[in-house]
Amino acid sequence: MLLLLVAAAVVRGASADDSAVTAVERPVVAGNDAPLVVDGESVGDVFGVGRAVVVRGSVQRGVMAFGGDVIVEGRVEGDVAAIGGSVRQREGSFIGGDVIVIGGAYHHGKSAPGRNPASKTVMIAGYEEELRDVARNPASLLTPRLTPAYFGQRLLSVLFWFILSLALTAISPGAVSRAAARLQLTSLRVAVIGLLGAVVFSFGGTVSLRLLPPAFGAVVGVMALLLLLVAYLFGRVVIHAATGRWLQRLLLREEKHSESVALLIGAAVWAVVLALPYVWPFFVAGLVVTSLGLALTARYRLNWKRAV
Repeated sequence: MLLLLVAAAVVRGASADDSAVTAVERPVVAGNDAPLVVDGESVGDVFGVGRAVVVRGSVQRGVMAFGGDVIVEGRVEGDVAAIGGSVRQREGSFIGGDVIVIGGAYHHGKSAPGRNPASKTVMIAGYEEELRDVARNPASLLTPRLTPAYFGQRLLSVLFWFILSLALTAISPGAVSRAAARLQLTSLRVAVIGLLGAVVFSFGGTVSLRLLPPAFGAVVGVMALLLLLVAYLFGRVVIHAATGRWLQRLLLREEKHSESVALLIGAAVWAVVLALPYVWPFFVAGLVVTSLGLALTARYRLNWKRAV
């Protein structure tokens, strides 16, 4: 629940005084470098975006920091969460809800921390600095950092997709070739079917999680994720093949055409395209939709595309 509330708080764009928060009735959101210090009593949720939150008084609901630490010196009745930071609970403080930490750690004193016995602790370590940087500079998520590690990741991505493309082409060359031809001849129809399929899967998955019993809802969700994963792998390989073949026809003579070279060219081109700043999320969305359309139309023959 606390994670869902942060989206509404960010959309509101509310702000608060940096020094103290006392007896507020709506979520408090602050987003500069100075820590948000909560003195007195706060009856709403408290959010820190790109900064730390220090609770010295009492918070009746929850506290969350995105890109900073949560330091509890007083009392929090609800959940405490930190993404790209850590939760630090001082001696004599109390947390009534769950403690959720992504990218950091949960620190408390040597003695048993003041917690509700029914509460839980969820901690996922790793990538703390990366999450902290994203919170303080969201635009960095859309812009690449031209470092040796970045170029190494691009090369590994090309190698991975090239090997996967070779393997899938060797296992099922007919399916890949038919799908690549279908993509070149009926790309718009494939994209429309993929978009409709994505909408149906998103809506159906949400409804199933809400209406079905938890066990059945979980099974449906896992099956939908597996379908999307398999569809994306298959569609990405087909798109690599289609891109490489098109570039070979454009740049090379026919006697120099090679299926392996086409797959390598396609993997390299899409690795570069997906590294473009700001626009790469749109290409990722296009790949997912097109891949789903290719998977959903895999049983159709080429003469399905047009009436003769």
